[in-house]
Formats: sequence, structure tokens, C-alpha cells
Amino acid sequence: MGHKKLKLDELNRPQLEDFKEMSKKNICLVLDNIRSAQNIGSMFRTADAFSIKHIYLTGISATPPNKDILKTALGSTESVEWTYFESSIECIQHLKTLGYQLLSIEQTQNSTMLNEFAPQSECKYALVMGNEVEGVNQDIIDLSDAVLEIPQFGTKHSLNVSVSAGIVLWDVYSKLFLANPKP
Repeated sequence: MGHKKLKLDELNRPQLEDFKEMSKKNICLVLDNIRSAQNIGSMFRTADAFSIKHIYLTGISATPPNKDILKTALGSTESVEWTYFESSIECIQHLKTLGYQLLSIEQTQNSTMLNEFAPQSECKYALVMGNEVEGVNQDIIDLSDAVLEIPQFGTKHSLNVSVSAGIVLWDVYSKLFLANPKP
């Protein structure tokens, strides 16, 4: 058995218009004051890969069609819906009224290690990714239903925010939709 690399047209991905009409997962991303437009673009691309419902951009976060977002998003700003809020707190309050459970991705006292987090299929989750230097704002942490931490074992104190988003989205997605696929 060989492992022939697939060509793009062999991947059977949906076309943009079909993707927009598809049902999305009840997971959204909140990008809290992300300073790098390239990180934002990478998170758009990851959100597309996991059929995430929405991205909320707040504060200093750039919004499409910023050229640095477009450089790393590779067209996913067209497939993933997004909304901008000047205030992160207003965004969080909006999501709470929509019934989302707020999960901040941060290193805190009493955080839940990502590998120990057991998402519930009936819940809607908003995953908050924080600023590259300051992390998630403490006011948002205080409003969170839980704080998830990615276990790390090296000398550095954190991961790149777009890498963190990819790890968390994969973990939550796989636990919800791949571990017990519905017929």
C-alpha cells in the first residue's frame, strides 16, 4: 500500500458557496485584542478547516480585508463569518445572550488542562484567544465559564496564539465530532 500525495481536486472539499450553506459546528472563536494580522489570518484558516460557526474580532484586532490577514487566511475570510466588536466585554455579553459557554484559553490558577476537558455535545462554546503579550484580559477570564490550559513541557511560557487556537479547536472538535460520530 502506497501513500500517494493527493492533488487539491482529489481532496473532495466543498466549493465556497456550498460551504457557506453547510451547517456549522456550535463553536466560535473570540480573538481578544490580537495584534498580529497574520495570526488572525491563520485562525481564519483553522476555523474554516473545522467548520467553525463564527469568529468575533475585538479591540485592536485587525479585520478583513487587511492584506496581512488575507496573506495567511488564503481565502477563508470569505468562508468563515466574522463580526467586529470594539469592546471585548460587549462581545462576551452578546455571546452569553446567545447561550454560549465561554472558555478562555489561558494559564490561570485552577485552570482545566485541555486533555481533561470533556465538552458536552449539547453546548455551544466560545473559545477566547488572547493578545500575544498580555493573554486573555482578566475581565474576560472573570466572566468565563471555564479556563482551559494547554499542557506544556518546555522552557517557554506560551505558544503562538494561532498555534494554540489550532490545538484547542482540534481537541474540542475531535472530542465532540470524531470520538462519537453520529450516524
